[in-house]
Amino acid sequence: MNAIISAPDLASALAGGDPPVLLDIRWQLSAAKAAGAPPFDGRAAYAAGHLPGAVYVDLDRELAAPPGTGGRHPLPDPEEFGAVMRRAGVSAGRPVVVYDGGQGWAAARAWWLLRWTGHPDVRVLDGGLPAWQGPLSADEPRPAPGDFAPAPAADGLLDADGAAALARSGLLLDARAGERYRGEVEPIDPVGGHIPGAVSAPTSENVTADGRFRPAAELRARFAGLGATGDTEVGVYCGSGVSAAHEVLALAVAGIPAALYVGSWSQWSADPERPVAVGPDPR
Repeated sequence: MNAIISAPDLASALAGGDPPVLLDIRWQLSAAKAAGAPPFDGRAAYAAGHLPGAVYVDLDRELAAPPGTGGRHPLPDPEEFGAVMRRAGVSAGRPVVVYDGGQGWAAARAWWLLRWTGHPDVRVLDGGLPAWQGPLSADEPRPAPGDFAPAPAADGLLDADGAAALARSGLLLDARAGERYRGEVEPIDPVGGHIPGAVSAPTSENVTADGRFRPAAELRARFAGLGATGDTEVGVYCGSGVSAAHEVLALAVAGIPAALYVGSWSQWSADPERPVAVGPDPR
């Protein structure tokens, strides 16, 4: 099953006999506050207009646990996550489509969490809300409760030790901007640089100027050039496990399975015992 869906295909699915559950995950990185900009209010954006029938889900509060030793966006408690999904109408036997404001990171986080906890049919709206050509609604739906019960997978998730090992034995991709990987700037976390052995692979290079994913063949070629061959185990990290989920999604579009290090650089860099590499070379 394709991990993404186009806006025309979503419109057709919504008009069919088994329409998907829609989740609105609009969110922006809070680092904008450091420049004096007010924090982004996803709920206000949702209230101003969303896909008809879509339920708003708060990434910071409902798709992550509070910041701490696990990083800025640790995994949510599975039971609490399941309760949020059921309130949104999510059931195991009904497809789900998630979208955000167009960047794709937040929607990918929801996609990854649902897939990792066992939902069989989740897709991301390619290009997010800006790609949608249909009507919007300001009405907040009250869906019938769903029956989704999270069952986290035994694989697909990395901790810090697992990420360090994969950087040596397989391919660990760093989805952040290149200047953060190289340690030239670090606007959020305690120190700049990267996990030794990780390869720079900015997630921004997986999409076109309008935020849509590049064709699968282009993505396969890109990841092959970074070392993702058929027999290579692949993992991804970023700042706090959000943009890395978008890179895991891009890898899925390319047909390449990958694990996610959710703690990512926000957890790694906060531990003084963890080594840090700087510069363009992985090591």
